[in-house]
Amino acid sequence: MERALFIPVMLGTVRQGRMSLPVARLMVAELSRRPGIETELIDVARLPLRVDDAGEATKDPTFSAQMSRADALVVVSPEYNHGYSGLLKHVLDSCLKEYVHKAVGVVGVSAGPFGGARGIQDLLPVLRELGLVTVFWDVNFSAVHGVFDEAGALRDPAYLPRIDKFLKELVWMARTLRHGREHIALE
Repeated sequence: MERALFIPVMLGTVRQGRMSLPVARLMVAELSRRPGIETELIDVARLPLRVDDAGEATKDPTFSAQMSRADALVVVSPEYNHGYSGLLKHVLDSCLKEYVHKAVGVVGVSAGPFGGARGIQDLLPVLRELGLVTVFWDVNFSAVHGVFDEAGALRDPAYLPRIDKFLKELVWMARTLRHGREHIALE
């Protein structure tokens, strides 16, 4: 029996009142429903990373272990002024070798009409430079304040097929890359 894929969901913002939290919880719930998948929420607001140094010198051992164990990663990133959160970049930069040849998918969130697309386009080259392999699909939550109710439940079920398509690609890529990491030598 094949061991479960570990695909954590990283919530990439620390803003108070962040509307990305219901999105991240939804992604965890949708991953949890899939057989052979283990997941957890990694909230960058809860990571004890120093800010007085750069790069791997700030590495948190728990986060590093999560990234080492991960077969793939879902990054939930709100759009901040056409970009992504500086703290998300700081957290991502705290690891390097842990990411190599692992799949990543990005879920964009915005209050406006573009669903974080502009932030995603800026994040993709960073993810590639870290050694992650991005999937073809993104999920975009636009006008996010109206997408979830006060309890955090999804109001619009039209998002579910998009999430399904995204996760199918991510899981396929995670399995393929795990096989490669474990069975094919890099020459």
